[in-house]
Amino acid sequence: MVEKAQFSNHLFHPKFWLLWLGVGLMRLTQLLPLSAQMKIGAGLGRLAKKLLGSRVNTAKRNLELCFPDMPQAEQEALLSKNFEETGKAIFDTINAWWWSDGKIQRHMTIKGQEHVEQTLKDGNGVILFAVHCLPLEMGARIFGQFQPGVGVYRPHNNPVMEYLQVKGRLRSNKALVPKRDIRQMVRCLRSPDVIWYTADQDFGRSSATFIPFFAMPDAATITGATTLARLGKAKVLPFSVERNADDKGYTIEIMAPLDNFPTKDEVEDAKRGNGIIEQIINKNRAQYMWLHRRFKTRPNESDPSVY
Repeated sequence: MVEKAQFSNHLFHPKFWLLWLGVGLMRLTQLLPLSAQMKIGAGLGRLAKKLLGSRVNTAKRNLELCFPDMPQAEQEALLSKNFEETGKAIFDTINAWWWSDGKIQRHMTIKGQEHVEQTLKDGNGVILFAVHCLPLEMGARIFGQFQPGVGVYRPHNNPVMEYLQVKGRLRSNKALVPKRDIRQMVRCLRSPDVIWYTADQDFGRSSATFIPFFAMPDAATITGATTLARLGKAKVLPFSVERNADDKGYTIEIMAPLDNFPTKDEVEDAKRGNGIIEQIINKNRAQYMWLHRRFKTRPNESDPSVY
């Protein structure tokens, strides 16, 4: 468990100077009004759509696979909007890591706080069942304003970025746990405490079951929510965050704990989980991370790639 960002003089090595310069410039942008940030972010997203051909192809293919009945013109409009929202997400992360609590509170709306409080009061841990929506960093920071929890994360390979992401995320979390440390997650849930959990990406074949996700009949999906809920004696609460339509703030919503979860059938639990993920994504499709190769792992190794 990581409870403090570890700084060392090695981070001042000349090979990191350019990165530190970029970080300094990024941090200065948190002084801009949110409306100005979002305009700049949208422009950066449009530029990225012109330059990042492979990512554009991935996002476009995901939309084709998930929404085959959507008219092509609508898919193209959603793709363009998604890249604008991706550009804005740069500032969501900057703000989540460097805004003061007071400024966060002036730009946030929280719905469903009572579900978390009651679940903990009943002696159960809380698994926040989230998705990789673009403003997720801000969602965690907002949630931490009333109930700091334990973040599950992937340590960054770059030591400067690892330091920055740990320092930024600990502004809203008590601690961070590497995503493969199941034992520590269970220990936290039994405290009881709150942890974040996402199951909407492709984590490979070894821990996957192949079940429907939108129109794709066989998306590689992990079943860890069942294991965590059972071992951690925890309740699963769906969680969503959106950047408001007027770009002037953020809204998080925590839904009531899932009834009859987990069951003895982890595949059926995972299917139910994918249905919840779809509902959350459908609230704001443009703010979902479509750039991830969600369907890269096929049921059989001999199956051709869908990308």
